Amino acid sequence: MKFLRGLIGYTIAGMIVMAVWGELGAFGIFGGYLAALIIIGPMWFMNHFVNLTGNEDDAAFVDMGLAIGICGIMRDTFINGTDSLVSSLPTIGLVFVGAVLGGIVAAAVEKSMASETEVDELAPEPGMTGKELDRLVETD
Repeated sequence: MKFLRGLIGYTIAGMIVMAVWGELGAFGIFGGYLAALIIIGPMWFMNHFVNLTGNEDDAAFVDMGLAIGICGIMRDTFINGTDSLVSSLPTIGLVFVGAVLGGIVAAAVEKSMASETEVDELAPEPGMTGKELDRLVETD
């Protein structure tokens, strides 16, 4: 059931964005803000606040961007044929490379933050760095 709820929530988000976003683009930058308010805000509320998609609080999740991107690619493929899908493959490849690099950087940042938290918990006084703590442990 969780899969079906996620499928419904992300499909609704993708289809509404693909149907309405282009029309709001005629208003320029204001149209972007209007689209965020009218489209993305309610879709985020439905999928994440109401938790239609079933995201766990302590788990990473794929956000609506992937669903909206797939919906856009498939819409153009159905309308214009497979040539539009083939022409988008280099961009899709670069998006995957960026996602992998972003994941690596996020893991490195999280690891660094966890080690700083560990040092803070072990330090006898606030603001003590890891090197200072090591020196203190060596002298004991």
